[in-house]
Amino acid sequence: MSDQNSWCFVCGEENPIGLHLTFSEENETYISTFTPGPEHQSYNGVLHGGIISTLLDEIMARYLYAKGQTAVTAKLEVRFRAPTPIGQPLTIRGRIVGQKGSMYEMAGSIALADGTITAESKALIAIV
Repeated sequence: MSDQNSWCFVCGEENPIGLHLTFSEENETYISTFTPGPEHQSYNGVLHGGIISTLLDEIMARYLYAKGQTAVTAKLEVRFRAPTPIGQPLTIRGRIVGQKGSMYEMAGSIALADGTITAESKALIAIV
């Protein structure tokens, strides 16, 4: 990771209040894991929707960034399917669905350890 991005809230190594996620690629899917704590909740025991949206935004846009592109989110849509609990490991996935010129259509999801999807997303990511 370059120095200019070391303070990223989601992946920045130097951000003392960041989420410090790491990423891998498997079968054309970008993957990360995260176990939210009480400091990430909204209602008692439930992960804040803003953090859910942040995780999904990051997994999709950063996938293109990892492929050498400078990518920014142009549109983000999140579908909250079930409450996402804190204190349980989550798997966040992102993948490319399509491309038109410099715009990528992306899909993302957050799943519990048993495979239950708690949130899904679609995004348009622009290459700048």
